[in-house]
Amino acid sequence: MGHHLPEHGHAAGGGTPDWLPPALLLLAACGVHLLLVRRACHRNPALGWSRWRTGWFLGGILLLGVALLPPVAPFAHEDFRGHMVQHLLIGMYAPLALVLAAPVTLLLRTLPASGGRRLTAVLHSPPARVLSHPAVALALSTGGLAVLYFTPLYNATTTGPAAHWLLHAHFLLSGCLFAHAIAGPDPAPARPGVRARLVYLGVAIAAHAVIAQLMYGGFRVDIHAPIDQVQGGAEVMYYGGDLAELLLAAALVATWRPEPRRATGRSAAGRSAAGRSAAGRSAGRGVVPARNVSGGS
Repeated sequence: MGHHLPEHGHAAGGGTPDWLPPALLLLAACGVHLLLVRRACHRNPALGWSRWRTGWFLGGILLLGVALLPPVAPFAHEDFRGHMVQHLLIGMYAPLALVLAAPVTLLLRTLPASGGRRLTAVLHSPPARVLSHPAVALALSTGGLAVLYFTPLYNATTTGPAAHWLLHAHFLLSGCLFAHAIAGPDPAPARPGVRARLVYLGVAIAAHAVIAQLMYGGFRVDIHAPIDQVQGGAEVMYYGGDLAELLLAAALVATWRPEPRRATGRSAAGRSAAGRSAAGRSAGRGVVPARNVSGGS
């Protein structure tokens, strides 16, 4: 099958278990987040921090733990269907939860003024604007799947732990970028309007469906795994990807806020005409301008 990783759950030399480093890293991420939440609440008790956002972050970490720890991690090393479950958890479900936690906003509330200005400058820099655009995020997340499964790249990532973890990092970062570009509550200077984001999301849904169908049919797929595993992985991608993208669409609707309408020239003219009419009615009731009262007898 092309999987040459150490025995599942144990290091090759009988030392540290494979699951221990990611478990410690995830626990550390939870601790840092809770510390930042405490600092934000201490700085501004009236504003505080949303428990829902903390819940989203912890939920995202939990999803990553499910993907990176037993029993899913050993299953992913042995079976392509397990790899696809890992891909969905790391690249789609966990990123959506982490993005809805608004981590950048939390950082801005806890950093000192100088650090906040530097972070804001980075967010408004040209590279950040390019990366946070939905088209670029779509190419990195969904477009990367075609490169991964229709070239020898996937088989190369199964030859050692380093390539395997780099693949996980790509799934997580590109998934977070796309979720942020579509429905993230954090500030995004290059984010287009809701209609454009719905179009990009529709393209992602269609691309996932096409890749999954080509994979199921075995068209130009370069995956060293039994046919039943490849077809099962394609089904996991097809149905699991649809559900994840529907959740992303729901998040877009939930986080969308309509822009306030601006007064147009017609409405301003209407208000002016209403003012003149009110003045005329006042004059009809005997309210005479001061300059006429002072006239001669």
